[in-house]
Amino acid sequence: MSRYWSKLVKKLTPYVPGEQPLQDKLIKLNTNENPFDPSAQVLRAISSVTARQLSLYPDPESTVLKCAYAEINGLSPGQVFLGNGSDEVLAHIFQALLSHDKVVCFPDVSYSFYPVWCELYGLNYSAVPLAGDFSVDINAYPAQNGGIIIPNPNAPTGMLMDLELIRELLETNTESVVVIDEAYIDFGGESAVGLIDLYDNLLVVQTVSKSRALAGLRVGVAMGNRQLIEGLERLKNSFNSYPLDVLAQTAALASLKDVGYFESICSKVVACRDTLTDDLESLGFQVLPSQANFVFVTHPEHAANALFLSLRQKNILVRYFNLPRINNYLRISIGTPQECEAVVVALQEILTE
Repeated sequence: MSRYWSKLVKKLTPYVPGEQPLQDKLIKLNTNENPFDPSAQVLRAISSVTARQLSLYPDPESTVLKCAYAEINGLSPGQVFLGNGSDEVLAHIFQALLSHDKVVCFPDVSYSFYPVWCELYGLNYSAVPLAGDFSVDINAYPAQNGGIIIPNPNAPTGMLMDLELIRELLETNTESVVVIDEAYIDFGGESAVGLIDLYDNLLVVQTVSKSRALAGLRVGVAMGNRQLIEGLERLKNSFNSYPLDVLAQTAALASLKDVGYFESICSKVVACRDTLTDDLESLGFQVLPSQANFVFVTHPEHAANALFLSLRQKNILVRYFNLPRINNYLRISIGTPQECEAVVVALQEILTE
């Protein structure tokens, strides 16, 4: 531990991302990336960026991209906030809108970055237990809170919360911000964006990383009431007035325009997910109902950690969380049909050894 570290840094427990291996022979199904390539229009758009564009600062407001998001979602540009991936957007939300004396609430089985941001920004928080079937129990959330954030579909479970439950949560939490983190919404759910004009405390966060196959670019978006967005803009402009670079803005815009391709790769992921679910269940796995680009599975007769290590020996990476309630589950990202088949074959071999 460095003697130059601040007291805050010394006490932090940083978020640990999934392994990003350097070798090519691994089947990588541990970080929920899209197994398919991004739109060819994205690559053409990136190639069209000129040297002069790269020598100048990017548009600090990402105006064209912001307007595109607004048009697609039936909003005004003033209801849209952009950042370097949804993680940065969420970090701004925690600091700008959830910094209160009351506790910030999120599910106990959820995105493990949430408690890290709470520690970083000095927020009190409460991990609200999911129900026994891993669904979100909105009645378990306290009436007095400093904000609520729920991924929908949830991660790592992949389970979807019905839009009516989100509406009910908003009706009973009118004095705090409710954040719906929709990183995986395009794989089977209905977005809460349609509720934004009805509830001034709702923020919806999305990303191009998953369904648009652009995890390498880092573009995230928050959509909500103008006052919420203005708060995020004030924070962003206090330390970084140029959040999205030229390539990111150009590529994300091209992706938004290619609706047909976007819909096609989402459909492919869903088809692979359904096939993988059936195949895993045939091997005796219990698979939670997923509406994301991954499945969360357990086997009644085999320890998840042992299966994780055995798959690693077969050059297949999946995600294992040694955490309460889920330490006997594996999260398997949806790959190509060939990658999903390889996982099933490998697990079949492991189970019979």
